[in-house]
Amino acid sequence: MQNDLSARLGALRHALETLRIPLAESEYQLHELIAAALHDGGFVVRHEAPLAPRCRVDFLVDGVGIEVKRGKPDRLRLLEQCRRYLSQDALEALVIVVDTRVSLPDTICGKPVVVIGLNRLWGIALP
Repeated sequence: MQNDLSARLGALRHALETLRIPLAESEYQLHELIAAALHDGGFVVRHEAPLAPRCRVDFLVDGVGIEVKRGKPDRLRLLEQCRRYLSQDALEALVIVVDTRVSLPDTICGKPVVVIGLNRLWGIALP
């Protein structure tokens, strides 16, 4: 079971790391780009998936939640949000997609957490 989860996380990471996000994109536009990248990667995606009352993850893909944050999120608030999400049985793992990388534990509530910093994906764009 753990190998299956590791494989799913690796495949999700690969799909998300193909993104090249312009700095000016809004969070709504970013959601569209992420959904397209996941669909292109062959994933079945639920957008704004409810986990519990007042607890909704941006994307749910086969037991893995994906939460998107623009700007530099407050680490303590994000950590609390991760705990709230990962305490739900519906999630086996959580992927956090942020503009600027934020330090989070590798596991929360005994479940894997993967942080993908979009600034690593921008690279250099030449006209």
